[in-house]
Amino acid sequence: MTENAKPTPSKPPESMQSRVFSGLAAFFLILLVLYLGTWALFPVLIAAALIAMHEFASMLRKRDVDVRYKTLMVSSILIILASSTRLPEVPWIGGSWREVALTASILTIIIMEVVEPGERPLERIVYSLFGLLYIPWLLGYFLLLRETPNMQDGFGYLVMPLIASFATDTGGLFFGRLFGRRKLAPDISPGKTVEGAIGGIAFSFVMVFGFGRIFDTFLFGLNVWDALLFSLLISSAAQLGDLAESLLKRALNVKDSGNFLPGHGGLLDRLDSLLFSVPVAYLFVTMVVTK
Repeated sequence: MTENAKPTPSKPPESMQSRVFSGLAAFFLILLVLYLGTWALFPVLIAAALIAMHEFASMLRKRDVDVRYKTLMVSSILIILASSTRLPEVPWIGGSWREVALTASILTIIIMEVVEPGERPLERIVYSLFGLLYIPWLLGYFLLLRETPNMQDGFGYLVMPLIASFATDTGGLFFGRLFGRRKLAPDISPGKTVEGAIGGIAFSFVMVFGFGRIFDTFLFGLNVWDALLFSLLISSAAQLGDLAESLLKRALNVKDSGNFLPGHGGLLDRLDSLLFSVPVAYLFVTMVVTK
């Protein structure tokens, strides 16, 4: 941030009760969608990608930064649709349609800038590509994890990072307000503390291991050390995702990504932790559980 830049205006802190109840409502709604399967998940992910991308473009527009808006919206839909593991491999070259959709989107954006560069073409390319990787590409991991290794087991595999992320947010809020002393990242998110981060990880482990013991189908057959590793990875990723979006908002000098949820900011504000935790969960499941 330059010396002349104005600090990001702070928003009034949410009450713990409001944040926990809104989180619970969102969690059970997502749980229902996941239980219904791919046919319900597809439209939800597409809608989430479009809303989040619109919020992203709107934040940039406030700072006089332009992106290829229509191309990003179409590309978001294509990347989500191509993320299904049920699609056949790409003929002749193998691989996934997801990679083809991302590559085609990147090339389209670059070609459009070559044909019609306008002002600051490199800046528009960079922000457009970042938007593609940050929103639809990461959201696509929801679908990948839901279908890994099959539709029956995938439900439990995707539920676990949601539980861990929700527990991280709740535990971090609770422990931070009770014991928070040392700032975790004061230049990015002044309200977060080291004690809150540790509390979030601890509560995440309790919830993951507890749910695993109650519902065997969610445990993947992991022992206590595996559950601890899973919680540490997912909780850390969730907190990093939250900080990453805070960094983006601070760089663009906005306090919320949008007004999708009155009193709670935009949709991107609620997806930020899951955008990092779900991909990490997918890597954990494919590399540790189902290898």
